[in-house]
Amino acid sequence: MNDAANAEPDLPLIGPVEPPFLHVMTYNLKSASGRAPRSWWSRRPLVQRILKAERPTVLCTQEGRFRQLMELRDGLDGYDWVHLGRGGGSRSEATAVFWDASRLAPVAYDHVWLSRRPNLIGSRAWGAGTVRMLTWVRFEDKATGENFHVADVHLDHRSERARRKGAQMCLDLMRRFAGPAVLAGDFNCEPGSKTHALLTEGGLHDAWETAEERLTPDWATYNRWRPAPAAGRRLDWILTKSGGPRQRLRVHRAAVNAYSEQGLVPSDHWPVQAVLTVGWRGLQEKAARRD
Repeated sequence: MNDAANAEPDLPLIGPVEPPFLHVMTYNLKSASGRAPRSWWSRRPLVQRILKAERPTVLCTQEGRFRQLMELRDGLDGYDWVHLGRGGGSRSEATAVFWDASRLAPVAYDHVWLSRRPNLIGSRAWGAGTVRMLTWVRFEDKATGENFHVADVHLDHRSERARRKGAQMCLDLMRRFAGPAVLAGDFNCEPGSKTHALLTEGGLHDAWETAEERLTPDWATYNRWRPAPAAGRRLDWILTKSGGPRQRLRVHRAAVNAYSEQGLVPSDHWPVQAVLTVGWRGLQEKAARRD
């Protein structure tokens, strides 16, 4: 590993963006368990430091528990959020979504369980090691007037069949969304897997592969609590689809944020970030007509 890889990266990696750009981050927070130095009490300041510096427009989280997410929300000025534990109410982990309330307005949302009974709280199937779910939100961009969907998912870690079935449910959902959409989360498998192929061959695009610029190497996002980033399995993805001709979704930048402090990593996953625009061509045409 070279000196640049061993150096602790600076913040922000991307930072706040101005309209029409949207900054999307997906982050497996690791649930609030474990002992120091991996306890949430020890890691929370680092997670908050990243989020305050990066100020993503939309933040998709995985594994967070209610109290943990409340503490995170208290440290994020100007953000709103939607949450439901996978066991219902505040029980167990969640795929909670946060957003910059000054920029985005939620239009609709829902929660889906990755099982044969997707509307049944706590249901699971296909040999999944635990209950798995997704949360989606439809947003209106207050700055541009564009609408788009964001879905946040955490696929199973144990059963490949459960991952493929869950991915098919994600794909079916994305196809039902009119207009542009983003699917982000922890997929517990890497590009080149059957799950990744199912989604990308089904019409979704991996933001890492389509980005006009990559700000970091293709680091393994599951870091195993090691502060030095390394090449390997990118388990956390941001996938996209466009809408009609005037609703093209473009990926301008992508990055894996390997921020750590003095050997302490904020989570056992590095967050993945992307800068997008929705309807950029249409916005340019509108501006030209005004001029």
